Amino acid sequence: MKTLVAYFSATGTTKQKAEHLAQEKGADLYEIEPKVKYTKEDLDWMNAKARSTQEGKDEQIRPELKEEKVDLDAYDEIYLGFPIWWYRAPNIIYSFIDHNDLEGKTIHLFMTSGGSSISNAQKQLKKAYPNLNID
Repeated sequence: MKTLVAYFSATGTTKQKAEHLAQEKGADLYEIEPKVKYTKEDLDWMNAKARSTQEGKDEQIRPELKEEKVDLDAYDEIYLGFPIWWYRAPNIIYSFIDHNDLEGKTIHLFMTSGGSSISNAQKQLKKAYPNLNID
């Protein structure tokens, strides 16, 4: 069984956790990157016009990925990491799941948060993707 740690990190916090986890598990590491990187202004959650705020208000927004499809055939187990934005997974995580075949794989979530609860993110992902084995 081969393991992958796939993560999205806009500020570097989740990246550090992902690197540590990949080393601990002996897993490959993959960074989920947006086609257009998030700037400091994009991440200003207090600004109603900021990109992250707009995405947080509209769950249907799917940011474009730098690399849409990833060859995941070799992996049985995937650790999927991301920061909590607006009490849920950032929309780019939905983009990644939508573009890649994760059926039949065990998906473990790990999240970073500056204070928001992480439980809602897991519930929302399980609801959005009932055919996936998300634990």
